[in-house]
Amino acid sequence: MPVPAPAQPRHRWLQRSWQAWLLSPTVLMLGVFMVLPMFWVAVMSLLAPDPYGGVQWGQWTMDAYIRFVMELDLDEQWVLNTDYLAIFLRSFWLALAAVLITLGVGFPLALYIAMQTDARRNRLLLLITVPFWVNLLVRTFAWILLLRNGGLVEQTLVAGGLQTEGLNLLYTPFAVGIGLVYAYLPFMVLPIYTSLEKIDWRLFEAALDLGATRWVAIRRIVIPLALPGIAAGCLLVFVPALGTYYIPELLGGGKQMMIGSLIQNQFGSARNWPFGSALAFVLLVLVLLGMLLYARRFNKAVPT
Repeated sequence: MPVPAPAQPRHRWLQRSWQAWLLSPTVLMLGVFMVLPMFWVAVMSLLAPDPYGGVQWGQWTMDAYIRFVMELDLDEQWVLNTDYLAIFLRSFWLALAAVLITLGVGFPLALYIAMQTDARRNRLLLLITVPFWVNLLVRTFAWILLLRNGGLVEQTLVAGGLQTEGLNLLYTPFAVGIGLVYAYLPFMVLPIYTSLEKIDWRLFEAALDLGATRWVAIRRIVIPLALPGIAAGCLLVFVPALGTYYIPELLGGGKQMMIGSLIQNQFGSARNWPFGSALAFVLLVLVLLGMLLYARRFNKAVPT
């Protein structure tokens, strides 16, 4: 005699209802502190600026987005102006350079940590997280003391007979790059290490037994398996480096303006809130696109 199947639909409905209740605080927080501010910034970017700061409600315009590539001349005519595009490109190049350098340093370091014993691995991970114990603003100020003329870097080179004149490292793109790499290197190491930790290293040993060199085994086995962590690390470095504000302000001296500095300037001295909102919204869209591409590339199908 066949046994009747249990009533699964009701159990599934109860499970989904319980999951919805558990997720409701998270959804509420995301809606209030993420979706609503994004919508508010998008609305402000479509309004006319007030001369004394703020916006003029009811006066809708696309001027804030047109200002990316145009400006008004003395005759109130739009003419081409690529200054803001140059700032965006500079920000992208500096952020991309930070990603490449942190990847070049972070992957070997994460690989070395993953191949250690558990006790040694924990100690090395602790050292990686030590910089988080001090505020990043304080650590950036420390780099001013290191890179300035007469600082520790110059004194070391002079003592070694390698330099006799001022290096003038501070307030240059090089100094900004050093600050970005130093600030966001742990964000590259930790995701890569998480992926490397999950690898079955017997595959690596089998490749060596079959005649592959260490570099070939790393290139053909380790790197493909660690690719999700590499992509996550690149995203975690690129996104904050693209919109950082105080690193170019302190180490660049305001001479190397990036997107974050430009946005602050529009809300501060320029008092052009719609243009600042447009800059912030465009930056936010670019970040969301990068996260969407990452999710589509590395999202794993979950059985239902």
